[in-house]
This record gives sequence, structure tokens and C-alpha cells, in this order.
Amino acid sequence: MNAHISTPLKIAATALFLATPLPAAAETTEERLKRGDAVIRSLNKGAPQPALERLRREFPFLAEATEGYALGDVWSRTALDSRTRQLAAVTAFAALGELPIMKVHAGYALNIGVSEEQLKEAIYLVTVTSGFPRALAASQALSELFAERRSQQ
Repeated sequence: MNAHISTPLKIAATALFLATPLPAAAETTEERLKRGDAVIRSLNKGAPQPALERLRREFPFLAEATEGYALGDVWSRTALDSRTRQLAAVTAFAALGELPIMKVHAGYALNIGVSEEQLKEAIYLVTVTSGFPRALAASQALSELFAERRSQQ
């Protein structure tokens, strides 16, 4: 059977094929983990994150997923600068009531130049989205972090 395809149809099919983006080259797990480690160190004054290292000993899969995906794939994106990303993370974790994780990210925010006043403003937003109880709990956790930081100076 000899199927005849018209020239305009061939041109259209070729154009469509060429316009279709190719899938991104697959990255190795090692590359993603390396990028995730670089993100942590950029936020943590060049040091690894102690909670992540504890997680790595007890729950290696969760640590690798956090470092490779959350940090290596998501946190390393460039559309948001680090300060904006940390303020968003602090606000989100406060709104969810995830105070230990919120404190970690608030510490990162302080490390990269976010002020205490800016962190307080982020917590004030939580009253609108999640209510006063969540904001009050977050404010207490943030106050603890501020006190810990001041005692280390």
C-alpha cells in the first residue's frame, strides 16, 4: 500500500515536530543532591543542616528526598530570590502550625539578611490566612529564636 502524503501536510508535520520541545535531559540523583547541599550551605553559613543530618541517619530516604527534590529541584529555582523564598516559607510553615520547621527557615532568613521586623510582618500575615492562634504560636516560636540568637552574640 503506497500512501501519498501531500507536501503541505509533510511541511506542517515537520514544523510541528520541530516545534515540540524535547524533554529535559535527565539529571542524576547525585547532581540533584549536590545542588540541594549547596542550597543548604548558602542558607546556613556554609554548614550542613543538623536536622537534615539527623534525618539522614534515621530516615535516609526522607533526607535524600528533601535534599534532592525540595532543595535541589524546588529551592534552587531562580524566579524568587532567597530572602523572598525564606519569608514565604516562614509564613507558610507558621500558617500550617509547623513551628520547628518555621524556626529553621526563620534562622536561615536571619542568616541571609532578613530582619527581625520583616519576620514579624510575615507572622502578622498569618492572622489573616490562618487565624490568631496560629500567629500567636508562631510569634512565640519566633521570639524564642530571637532570644537564642541574641544569647549567642
